[in-house]
Amino acid sequence: MTGPGPLRDLLEGRALPELSGDEIRRYGRHLTLPEVGIEGQRRLKAARVLVVGAGGLGSPLALYLAAAGVGTLGLVDFDTVDVSNLQRQILYGASDVGRPKLDVARERLREINPHVEVVPHRVRLEAGNALDVLSGYDLVVDGSDNFPTRYLVNDACVLLGKPNVYGSIFRFEGQVAVFWGAEGPCYRCLFSEPPPPGLVPSCAEAGVLGILPGVIGALQANEAVKLLLAPVAGGVDPAVGRLVTFDALRLRFRELRLKKDPECPVCSERPTQTELIDYEAFCGGAAEATEDDLVEEPSADDLPFQIDPRELARWRDEGRELVLLDVRTPMEIAICRIEGSIFIPLDELPERLGELDGGRTVVALCHLGARSAAAVQFLRGHGLRAVNLAGGIDAWSAHVDPAVPRY
Repeated sequence: MTGPGPLRDLLEGRALPELSGDEIRRYGRHLTLPEVGIEGQRRLKAARVLVVGAGGLGSPLALYLAAAGVGTLGLVDFDTVDVSNLQRQILYGASDVGRPKLDVARERLREINPHVEVVPHRVRLEAGNALDVLSGYDLVVDGSDNFPTRYLVNDACVLLGKPNVYGSIFRFEGQVAVFWGAEGPCYRCLFSEPPPPGLVPSCAEAGVLGILPGVIGALQANEAVKLLLAPVAGGVDPAVGRLVTFDALRLRFRELRLKKDPECPVCSERPTQTELIDYEAFCGGAAEATEDDLVEEPSADDLPFQIDPRELARWRDEGRELVLLDVRTPMEIAICRIEGSIFIPLDELPERLGELDGGRTVVALCHLGARSAAAVQFLRGHGLRAVNLAGGIDAWSAHVDPAVPRY
């Protein structure tokens, strides 16, 4: 812990509910732990915890918090189950594909523990609703997968004085921390600004080991329970002021000590930001790009910035002079490809620019459309006629050629 004295009691002044006979039997392995006991389990039953995101991190988070006996568990999500989720999102099964995640999650969690109240929030968390959603909970566990939501959750927690149990995953590595502006540093103290758009690929672009979110999500659930028990449990030390990193390939943990930034715009003694802002604009579109996120900008000859897959199919049927440029990695190209495309990974494009036929229109594509949009900007800056395939090869498979595998 950082700073003198114990952490504040998140349940201060709240009457603790009694445990039923069934609950006493259910939580028996907790009740024999001196750090938990009857009082600690009653504290968990009285607690209200919000999980942001019911995906890779949210799945183990919600399962373990429900099993542990957290009395009220809020879930924020607005997505449906996709078959690509099943590799890591263990709340769901094959029969759930196409169903709203919150409907499935609520059923599964009630089956895990009928004593827990599951509160669904079927919304996209944004500046206009975040304070209302978060205000009804004692602490927030952030299982989101994009920078605008992470900054939004952090700033809302600081404004409300609530702890934010943070977790993130990328390929084979994960991070866990407790950001709590009232007791130590917040997320902005560590990451004052988001990375430039396109610099950090999403998990959909870069991939993630399916087991990794289970490890990180379980650690987040562990920190949430510790925060609720800390005032009454001896020796409990939540990760306030610490960032723990995990390397799944080498099975290594590292710990970094964090300091509160005296100039932090939200949690310092003299904050310069005292309300929520437009986080999409703040992050410059750093969230995972989708077909609708990319802005069409006409070039000097009125060539659109992007076209949808059906339009590309029409262009090919008309016999237009096109170069179909795939800027994905060799690993992705081994999964699937569009016939007739050429392959130049995005990071090799500057040195291999001469391989492109400047007399033909270049249609750039990647997995979902974000990297190829960057390629189009680069190509246009060097005088080539270039257009982006909106939604990438994933959209091509969904709307034109279902024989191309989706991943």
